[in-house]
Amino acid sequence: MNSRYLGGLYMALAASIWGGMYVVSKVLLQNIEPLALVWLRYVVALCALSISILATKQSWRVSWRHVPLIAVIGVAGYAISIWTQFLGTKLSTAQMGAMITSATPAFMVVFGRMLLRERITLRKAISVGLATVGVLLIVGIGGFSHSYQLGGVILFVAALTWALMSVVVKLVPNGYSQLTVTFYAILVAIVCITPTAVNQLIHVSPSTWVQPSLWSGVLYLGVVSTAGAFFLWNKGLQLVDASSGGLYFFFQPLVGTFLGWLILGEVVELSFWFGALLILIGVVFVIKES
Repeated sequence: MNSRYLGGLYMALAASIWGGMYVVSKVLLQNIEPLALVWLRYVVALCALSISILATKQSWRVSWRHVPLIAVIGVAGYAISIWTQFLGTKLSTAQMGAMITSATPAFMVVFGRMLLRERITLRKAISVGLATVGVLLIVGIGGFSHSYQLGGVILFVAALTWALMSVVVKLVPNGYSQLTVTFYAILVAIVCITPTAVNQLIHVSPSTWVQPSLWSGVLYLGVVSTAGAFFLWNKGLQLVDASSGGLYFFFQPLVGTFLGWLILGEVVELSFWFGALLILIGVVFVIKES
């Protein structure tokens, strides 16, 4: 298969998995704090990645000069972005979480210019503007409470930091196994969040730990949406350019919105779809350019 199409397939699968992640996390966050859930997710993911690296006999070695890049991926993408995704989703809805973070591809244009020296055309500038307006419509219109609006702002931070991480990934040499890069980046994230996460875990109700739904959800988040989807996303980014790869991120809100309506009974307001349309147009502008 052509590498460009294979990269698109990897990224579409990853984004679809993340769409389901918002619904699962919305349920789990009723009983556990966001950062504690992120920590549990990453511990499971590290175990899954370790097994995968050993089974496929991938190299564990990374040059010291590339450690700062992996640290940025871990801090910006896997610590800050994922934590704000969970926190924003807890304060809003699964649909809002999936939709606002789908503005990421347009913001990748800005970081692509800053870090990869990609040219920003008028079309790309318009795409960023449309995506931003779309996010503001979703956050500020439609009868959302103050909590929902705050959640939307936090999700906006998640979109920006994930965009930064997605561009930095392209600076990591292709010679490294993406399993290894993902492992070390998640390890960096765990180191960053452990002090606060452990404090939150201590206050989790004992009855919560014996719920099968908690552990099945954590396994999904850790194995499927972290170890699996992070690997697929990073692998796909190595095969396509940043702007084109952004198109596939839109599988996330499509899956997340559908499952939020189907499973959680969330209502979709007209302003929500209008804002979503602007984000979609903004992302398509980016893709058409490339």
